[in-house]
Amino acid sequence: MTTDVEGIYRRESRRVFATLIRLLGDFDLAEEALHDAFVAAMEQWPRDGVPDNPRAWLVSTGRFRAIDTIRKRARFDAAQEELARDIERQSLNSEISQSPLINPTFINPTIDDDTLRLIFTCCHPALSPDARVALTLREMCGLTTEEIAHAFFVTAPTIAQRIVRAKSKIREARIPYQVPAREDLPARLDTVLHVVYLVFNEGYSASSGDTVTRADLSGEAIRLGQLIVDLLPEPECLGLLAMMLLHESRRAARTAADGEIVLLADQDRSKWDRTAIAEGLALIDRALAAGPAGPFTLQAAILGVHAQAADAASTNWDDIAGLYTLLHQLDPSPVVELNRAVAIAMHDGPEAGLAIMDGILGRGELTDYQFAHSARADLLRRLGRNDEAVAAYVRALELAGQAPEQRFLRRRIELLSSPRGD
Repeated sequence: MTTDVEGIYRRESRRVFATLIRLLGDFDLAEEALHDAFVAAMEQWPRDGVPDNPRAWLVSTGRFRAIDTIRKRARFDAAQEELARDIERQSLNSEISQSPLINPTFINPTIDDDTLRLIFTCCHPALSPDARVALTLREMCGLTTEEIAHAFFVTAPTIAQRIVRAKSKIREARIPYQVPAREDLPARLDTVLHVVYLVFNEGYSASSGDTVTRADLSGEAIRLGQLIVDLLPEPECLGLLAMMLLHESRRAARTAADGEIVLLADQDRSKWDRTAIAEGLALIDRALAAGPAGPFTLQAAILGVHAQAADAASTNWDDIAGLYTLLHQLDPSPVVELNRAVAIAMHDGPEAGLAIMDGILGRGELTDYQFAHSARADLLRRLGRNDEAVAAYVRALELAGQAPEQRFLRRRIELLSSPRGD
């Protein structure tokens, strides 16, 4: 039974949390209610069984626990009793609006999606860009401040301060918990797409932990991407959804039976999800037909080249390098430049790619980026410069937070340090 609760927590906790924020109107109160609801589940489900609709049970339990908490505080603050009554009224109205007796023709399920509401609240333009990202990763993904800090190369206290300030701003400015009107969507879209991408990225390549991926996060990001496309089928919305689907199509091939990492070149492509690939490629075509290619569409197009290659050897690396060049011109970043270097190395040889990588690192960029050092180590290995490769792998290992990545890097170090140096 403990395993059942843990599984439901992984799958449902963020969506339960999003609904509790709508019902309670406060991040911290919703967080406390979420915790109380799962404590109650641990106590009651082993005795009574898992309910048919665990998410609804958790929302209802969390809401009632929050009302009880507010009423206890009301002994010292009369305003809290009015707050409790407001929550009860709002909750009743919410339940009526979601009743099966209501004609579904008059309900827009996309607009009413609580997780989408939460994203737009976290991405409100009144918040600073850094605060939007930190708040979304904390509240939507449930990442710790340490994990978010690691991803953005800042300290955990800095991230914690951003999150606290963002919550205070939402409360003090009375930022509405809602999806904006359609005419206001374009102005908010870039930030929302960015944070959905970050949610997906954490699911596709977890920043820490015992597994390579987190299917709950990548699946939720794809669901949100589809909702956004339904709301506003702009080219970059299509491009982001295509990119996520094409990445996700490889999930089954990315790890071996024992959970260890399988590199792209070694993956069994028969395990790739051809339905997801076909959907992703169709979305790319729609995005390109609808307007100029943006960063997400170009990234999706790169994945499309990989997806259409029968094997690693037949991949059109020249096309991939060209697409990365366009992407770098449109959205310059050292990470894009690094990926372009990998493509050039595959097309023109490791020395050509290594020269670009050394230039990036020589500028002091990506010094603390694990994949810059592991990519450089691989090129050094291919050139037979094993001692340098080991040093680069050691640096990558120092920066790796994910257990499978750490084991992979240790194996590379051991192999290159062996007498044969294979």
